[in-house]
Formats: sequence, C-alpha cells, structure tokens
Amino acid sequence: MESATTQSTGSVRQARGPGRYRLAFATLAVLVAAVVLVPLIVQLDQQLVDLRAAGLPPSPAHPFGTDEVGRDVLVRSIYGLRVSLLIGLVAAVAGVTVGGLIGLVAGAVGGIADRLLMRVVDGFNSLPHLLFGIFIVALFAPSATAVVVSVAVTHWTSAARIVRSEVLSLRGRPFVDAAISGGSSRSRIVVRHFLPNLAPQLLLATVLMVPHAIWHETALSFLGLGLPAHLASLGNMINDGQRSLLAGDWWSSLFPGLLILLPTLAVSGVAQYVRDRANPRWRSELVL
Repeated sequence: MESATTQSTGSVRQARGPGRYRLAFATLAVLVAAVVLVPLIVQLDQQLVDLRAAGLPPSPAHPFGTDEVGRDVLVRSIYGLRVSLLIGLVAAVAGVTVGGLIGLVAGAVGGIADRLLMRVVDGFNSLPHLLFGIFIVALFAPSATAVVVSVAVTHWTSAARIVRSEVLSLRGRPFVDAAISGGSSRSRIVVRHFLPNLAPQLLLATVLMVPHAIWHETALSFLGLGLPAHLASLGNMINDGQRSLLAGDWWSSLFPGLLILLPTLAVSGVAQYVRDRANPRWRSELVL
C-alpha cells in the first residue's frame, strides 16, 4: 500500500512538472515578446511629460495608469523591463564567464593555485553584495555599464564554486584517467572532456544568475545609483512611484513591481527545467 502511494505521489509530481515548465516558458515568452515588439510600435520619449494626464488611474487608454507627470506607466514599465532583462543577461554571462574560468583553473590545476583562488572566492563571499555593488557603481557615473560591472563582480563566486566542484569530480572519472594515460595534455583534457561536461552547469548558473542581476539592478536604480533618473527603469519607476503613494496613486509603483516579480518566477521555472534535463533523477523532486 505504501509503495503504491509513493508511486502515485511520484506520478502526480511528474505530471505537475511539465505544466509548470510550460507556464514558466509561456510567461517568459510573453515578456520577451513585449519588450521586443512594443518599442517597435510605440516610441518613448524619455523626457516627455504631459501634466494634463498626470496621475490618471488604470483605464482602457492607459491600462497601467499614468505617473505624476503624465507618462504612461505601461509603456515605461515595458521599456524598463527591457533594460532590466538586457542588463541581467549581460551581467549573468559576464559573471559566469569570469567565475567559470576561475573555477576551471582552480579545479584543473589544483595545488597552491586552487587554494589561493578559493581564498579569493571566500574573500569576495564575505563582502555584503549590495554594499560592495554600491561601492563599485559609486566609482562611475550612473550607467548600464556600471551596473553590469557591479553585478558581475559581486556574483561570479557562485559560478566559480560550481565549476570547481564539477571539475574535481570529473578528474576522478575513468575517461579522464584514460586520457592522461594516453598522453593527452592538460589543455586537451580541458577542451575535450571538461568543457563539454561543464556546459549544463554553466547554462544553469547563467539562468539562475539573471534574476539576481535584475534585482541587483533594480535595487541600485531605486537607490539612485544605477541608471540615470530620467531613463525608464523599473527601479527608477518604483522610486518615483513611492512619492505618488501618498496621493493614492498606487499603480505607479505596483505594476513596475509586478514586472520585477514575473520574470524572476519565470526564469526560476526555466532554471528548474534546465536542471531537470541535466539531471533526470531530480525530476520528481522539482515541486513547489
């Protein structure tokens, strides 16, 4: 009886998985389509204001309402989401590239190099990410480049640990021992054996880092240290919207906040799908 119940529970879990994945992919596809198509249809003047339409609640003409200076919240939110996704993707790729290289060197070389590089990783992990990120962006003028550098510098350590751990595991595999016995050089082993086996972990690390990068960019912009204040950014919009809350204009900050949450949940679902495909035995465990 217990066995039948366990099998039934596992079947239900596996049945729920594809639906959750499809919802995550569909949500992400809709968001990506919006940030690609809307700017082609509606051109946004970042400096344009219309005080006659200031503070309008959601309506058919303005589904997300307007802000305190009459700018359409929906259009600005989509432009802000485009900026956040682009910065998040670029920062994630940069962070995983740096961390992956350091983890690969540490795991493949070993010895003193491994211990030294891991101490560097521990040193970066001991720093508060947000405060360290604020220090980095403070060295530059507010720009997307400064935010990307800040996110990449503060988030590469997780990729380094993942890659190092996987390389150490691969070093003990029979096919690596066979390659060493056959006279293969270290660089050839890295290219032929390590990198192909690291690809799923690197892809997963990149996908998982995107939400962190989006939240990091949003937090910096909210604090006035990320993108320039006049640009459409989700963090800037929430910062502007908090002043409108006292006047009852809840939509100015609510909808940009939801557009931060949606891609985070969607990317989380995509990351679980990637992990599921890379490790099929986890499939029945990926249940919310």
